[in-house]
Amino acid sequence: MVKRIEKDRARFRQIIRGKVKKNLKKYITRGELIGKKGKEFVSIPIPQIQIPHFRFDHKKSGGVGQGEGDVGTPIGRGDGQEEGHAGDTPGDHLLEVDVSLEELAQMLGEELELPNVEPKGKKNITSHKDKYTGISQVGPESLRHFKRTYKEALKRQIISKTYNPDNPTIVPVREDRRYRSWKVTMEPESNAVIMYMMDVSGSMGDEQKEIVRIESFWIDTWLRYQYKNIETRYIIHDAVAREVDQETFYHTRESGGTIISSAYKLADKLISEFYDPGEWNIYLFHFSDGDNWGEIDTDECIYVLENNLMPSVNLFCYGQVESPYGSGQFIRDLDDYFGDGEGLVLSEIPDKDAIYYSIKDFLGKGK
Repeated sequence: MVKRIEKDRARFRQIIRGKVKKNLKKYITRGELIGKKGKEFVSIPIPQIQIPHFRFDHKKSGGVGQGEGDVGTPIGRGDGQEEGHAGDTPGDHLLEVDVSLEELAQMLGEELELPNVEPKGKKNITSHKDKYTGISQVGPESLRHFKRTYKEALKRQIISKTYNPDNPTIVPVREDRRYRSWKVTMEPESNAVIMYMMDVSGSMGDEQKEIVRIESFWIDTWLRYQYKNIETRYIIHDAVAREVDQETFYHTRESGGTIISSAYKLADKLISEFYDPGEWNIYLFHFSDGDNWGEIDTDECIYVLENNLMPSVNLFCYGQVESPYGSGQFIRDLDDYFGDGEGLVLSEIPDKDAIYYSIKDFLGKGK
């Protein structure tokens, strides 16, 4: 009975996975999904699942096309004189299922064909790993050590004088069997930090911030699947930059101007103080509407990027969210200077539907 339940549960999970994966593009662009996020699971609404089954009728009970009647006789609704009544049949329902963030990341990788990242450096973070280190007299048959088992059987037959050199047949018994044993060892694990930077000047409205929030959720989900331990830092800027918590990052709105280099210089300061590029995998994501305070500061941004940030990080991603108040010039300036430079990814995000493609732009290189 237990095996049957496990088999049914596995089948149900497979159906759920298929349903979620089929509609993943829709889920990616829906912000309410993030509101249902737990520590390790997220609740996803899917249509009610109906398992196909046969339905048998009693013999000789008639059916469609059987019995007396004339051509044109209505079927199943009488003569149309009856008044309508409240229905007693169930309607369509949505079923909420919990999907682990790891499963969600796997489906995201499959749907967008994302390569696994190539980590660099080691940090003093450890992970558990089983390592075969010895021999035991007990264990599963899959770990039986055939050479050691043979030697034990040979020794036993020599000692008991049952070994015949003219007919050297060795037959191990239960006491002769030897198995590989293991112990858990601690190994260093690659470590990563994500820094999100966002323009919070007056031209970045709630709609633009919602796009950033949704895209950041999926970026986080993928990178946390790739790394066992990850840190997240948040930087907001208008004319000046400061580090904030997650809540402040997504809900702050200022009315000042925009000096993008202030965010890049703060990110560079945090990397210098806390994250040695030789030991950390560093990912920077900057979102704005493309407005900046003149060419002078754009030149300063390019200098900090080229000389400080890009040599230190795995990936620098700039996402430009379309705004009716922003000029959109900054992404063109970066493209003119860097082009398809190594370690820099540019992506335009005009609306929520573009999030799907922007994520593939950012994560599709496996950096």
